[in-house]
Amino acid sequence: MLSFYNTLTRKKEAFKPLNDKEAGLYTCGPTVYNYAHLGNLRTYLFEDILKRVLINNGYAVKHVMNITDVGHLTSDADEGEDKIETSALKEKKTVWEIAEFYTKSFKQSLADLNISEPDIWCKATDHIQEQIAWIKKLEEKGFTYKISDGLYFDTSKFGGYEKLRGQKTSDMKEGARVEKNTEKKNPSDFALWKFSPQDSKRQMEWNSPWGKGFPGWHLECSVMAQKYLGETFDLHCGGIDHIPTHHTNEIAQAEAVTEKPFVNYWLHGEFLVIGKDVRMGKSEGNFITLNTVKEKNVNPLAYRYLVLGTHYRKKLNFTWEALQAAQNALDNLYALVANLGEPKIGCAEFEQKFSEAINDDLNTPKSLAIVWDLLKSDYPNEAKKASLLAFDKIIGLNLRQAKPIAVPKEIKELADKREQARQAKDFTTADKLRDEINKAGFKVEDTLAGPVIKK
Repeated sequence: MLSFYNTLTRKKEAFKPLNDKEAGLYTCGPTVYNYAHLGNLRTYLFEDILKRVLINNGYAVKHVMNITDVGHLTSDADEGEDKIETSALKEKKTVWEIAEFYTKSFKQSLADLNISEPDIWCKATDHIQEQIAWIKKLEEKGFTYKISDGLYFDTSKFGGYEKLRGQKTSDMKEGARVEKNTEKKNPSDFALWKFSPQDSKRQMEWNSPWGKGFPGWHLECSVMAQKYLGETFDLHCGGIDHIPTHHTNEIAQAEAVTEKPFVNYWLHGEFLVIGKDVRMGKSEGNFITLNTVKEKNVNPLAYRYLVLGTHYRKKLNFTWEALQAAQNALDNLYALVANLGEPKIGCAEFEQKFSEAINDDLNTPKSLAIVWDLLKSDYPNEAKKASLLAFDKIIGLNLRQAKPIAVPKEIKELADKREQARQAKDFTTADKLRDEINKAGFKVEDTLAGPVIKK
C-alpha cells in the first residue's frame, strides 16, 4: 500500500488519486533571484523521490513546477522589496536577465542531482492575465478590499483559513513572518495585486483594473496549478516554511473561487539545518550552494546520498564531515555494484522489503539500509545487480554507470589474505598486507558489505 503523511489531515493516509493510475503533482519552484542552496535542493530531492515512487507504482504523473520571477517580496506577507528587482539592482542587470540566469542555474542543479524535470514549467510572468482574471472572480465574490499599496484578500471571509497550518489567525504574531500593516483588516490578509510605487518605476509591472502593478506572490501557484492540473488535484509539495503562509493562502484564494477542495494530499519537507539547529537559508546568510560542493571535488550525488539517509519529515544536520562520509559510502557502493557482473533475475525477497519501505511515506533511510543488506546477503551477484538497478530507479544514484576497475590478480589475493587475517583478529598481519596493497597503488576499504578494492 502506498501511503503518505498528509499535512492537511495530520495523519498518514493511503494514496487514492482522483483518476485511477494518474497523479497530478504540483511542486513549488524557485524564486529566481539567487542560487538555490542545499536546503532548497533537499526539498526538490524529496519531491523527486515522491515522483519516482508514484511512477514505480504504475501511476502516470503530470508534474507541474512554477518559476517565481515576479512578486516575491522580502517578506512572505507582502512587505519590502521585490527580490528579483533588488537582485537586478545589486548585480546591475535587468530583472529578465536575473531571472533567466538563476533559472538556468537551478535547472543545472537539478541535473547534477539527477532530479527529473517537471512535465510543465510555468513562469509567473507568463500568466499575468490569468492571475488578473482570478482576482476579478475573488472581487465578484466579495473576498477583496483595497488599501493604499494594493488589493488584498480578506481572510476573515474564508471559513477554515487555518486548516492547513493549524494555527488560529488570532494567534499569529505580526512582525515575525507576518509584517505589520495598519491598513490591513486582519494580520493574515495577503496581497493579490500590489501597486507600483509612485516615486519610482519597476522593471516588471502591468496594467490592471485596479492600477498599474504586479501580482502578489501567493496568487501565481493557485492560478497555474489549477490551469494545468484542474480545480482539484492530487498532490502539492514544498518545504515546511510554506505551510503557515504561502500554502495556507493558496488554499484560501483557490477554494474561495471554486468552492471545491484545492488539493487532497499536502506533503512538506523539513529543514536542512547547520550549526546549532539553524535552518540553512538565504535570509539567514548561511547557505551553501551545489557549486561550492562541486568546487570541493565532491560528487553532487553524494549530497543526494546524504539526503536519502534522513526521512524527509525530519531535520537533517549538514556538516562537511557528513557529506564526505556520504561520498565515501557512495564510492564504495559504486565499487561493489560495478563488480557484480551482468544483472539477471532479481531477489524477490529484498524487492518486496524495499517496496514496502519506500511506499511507507517515502522511508528512504530504511530503503537505503535494505540496499546494503542485499549486498551483504548470500544471493548470487547477478540477482543482486538486477534488484539494485531496480531500486536505483527510485533512489536515483546512477548505479548503472558504476564501472569496475582493473585489479591485478595478486592484489586480489593480498586483499583476500588480509580479510582472512581480519576475520581471525590477526590485525598485525592485516595491517602489513594493507601496506603492501597501498604500495602497489591500491587501497582496501571495509564496508557494510565487505572489503572494496580501489585505486
